[in-house]
Amino acid sequence: MSANETTASPESNDSGMAAKDPAKRRRVLLIVAGIFILIGLVWFLLWLFVFSTRETTDNAYVGGNQVTISSQVPGTVVAILADDTEHVKAGQVLVKLDSTDADVRLRQARSALAMAVRQVRQQTDSAGGADAGVAARKVQLAQAQSDLKRHLPLLAAHAESPEIVQHLRDGVAQAQAALATAEAQAKAAHAAIAGTDIAQNPAVEQARANFRAAWVASERNTIVAPVSGYVAQRSVQLGSSVAPGQQLMTVVPLHHLWVDANFKENQLRHIRIGQPVKITTDLYGDDVTYHGKVVGMGAGTGSVFSLLPAQNATGNWIKVVQRVPVRISLDDKELDKHPLRVGLSADAVVDIKNDNGPVLAPGEALPAASTSVYDQIASQADAEADKIIRANLGSASH
Repeated sequence: MSANETTASPESNDSGMAAKDPAKRRRVLLIVAGIFILIGLVWFLLWLFVFSTRETTDNAYVGGNQVTISSQVPGTVVAILADDTEHVKAGQVLVKLDSTDADVRLRQARSALAMAVRQVRQQTDSAGGADAGVAARKVQLAQAQSDLKRHLPLLAAHAESPEIVQHLRDGVAQAQAALATAEAQAKAAHAAIAGTDIAQNPAVEQARANFRAAWVASERNTIVAPVSGYVAQRSVQLGSSVAPGQQLMTVVPLHHLWVDANFKENQLRHIRIGQPVKITTDLYGDDVTYHGKVVGMGAGTGSVFSLLPAQNATGNWIKVVQRVPVRISLDDKELDKHPLRVGLSADAVVDIKNDNGPVLAPGEALPAASTSVYDQIASQADAEADKIIRANLGSASH
């Protein structure tokens, strides 16, 4: 075979490649178009089944109650029994004030209460004596009237002198006047004690109230924690003179926290109370997810409640998308397992598939917080007052 027969000409090779290039380009274009269509379809499905069923924000922060500890009475600090980062229980003593002056006033109130009880006892006995005087005067009047009645027939029969009968009439008049005086004295004696027993007498009640106030003031020299939590921002020092209302420290109960998620106003269209929320924090990352629910939305945007609110009525107005805080509750059990701190940043994802719930919180709600540690002071004061009253009643019958 000759060389001319075995070697293809260049013109024939160029024409074959030109015939294959358009088909190859079409396949590439179809593949690229298919990829874009697939990406668009995936994105549409993600939006339909994922993104359109939730609202997300990373402008969210952990919130909690910050209970300010302050004194209710003036005094000098003599002991500090809790410091920053320490856990305290409700009713635990945090700070003690010098109680010298309060103890003196408490002793005075104690003696005043005892004296009031004794004085009312004396008034009660005086009223009993006045009643006995009235009974005696009634007997005297009856006797005088009986004597006069016996002598009147003798006077008619001229067997008795008129002077004796006149003396008997005068005796009846005197007995009547004495009875009236005794009844008035008995009425006056009963006016101070009528309608109540000794313990409920107004004078005793007044002294009891003064003693109760002195007892409470004395007990308030011991400052206790109203709730269980962790101490923060301790500023009190030994020897400091504190005034009522002055902040001494703060107790933060980390068992009950929430998240304030600041959503844009165009994200609030489908957010409703009761919707489930997933929370992640920068502290634990995606390893820990908290499950909460929407419990309410703020009554206004953050700019409205700022120190210097925006003046949107001015001529240099610029539209700015506002944010509204949405309160999200957290599960206490999850908080106990993975504790958080107030102020930590978080990411919130609200499931908005069911948007039939209310937008506004119900009119009646449970108390946000409550404590009973101060009830003991009042009950102890009442028990001590009852003890003083019983000790000074003596053998009084009521």
